[in-house]
Amino acid sequence: MSLTLSMDFPFKTSIEKLWSAITDSNQLAKWITENDFKPIVGHRFQFRHEPSEWWDGIVEGEVLIVDEPNLLSYTWATGEERHTVTLTLQDLGGGKVNLHLEQIGFTNVHGLEGARHGWSAWVAKLEKALAD
Repeated sequence: MSLTLSMDFPFKTSIEKLWSAITDSNQLAKWITENDFKPIVGHRFQFRHEPSEWWDGIVEGEVLIVDEPNLLSYTWATGEERHTVTLTLQDLGGGKVNLHLEQIGFTNVHGLEGARHGWSAWVAKLEKALAD
């Protein structure tokens, strides 16, 4: 069984600014966590979160698709879970951009709901980072 998380987030910004926020390592650190991300196909990276008693805090990834400024896709692996995250940007005009997030490969609803909560919290930080 493979479950998919699908979410849409509207932003008041330019597509270029949003693209930079999801692909620049320093900007990603402001809203997700410390990382060594580079928007280069085949680049392997880590998102390094605070570890807990249940998790080492590390997400392993590999960049799959870079289509600036429209689409970014990478693998997302932690523990036994192996997912693919795809971020699609759509310029709606008038200073509005939609960010569509799709994360595929969940093995259970608990993980999917945890990711929904996590992305919602991160995107709230992203909105704040874009406003600064």
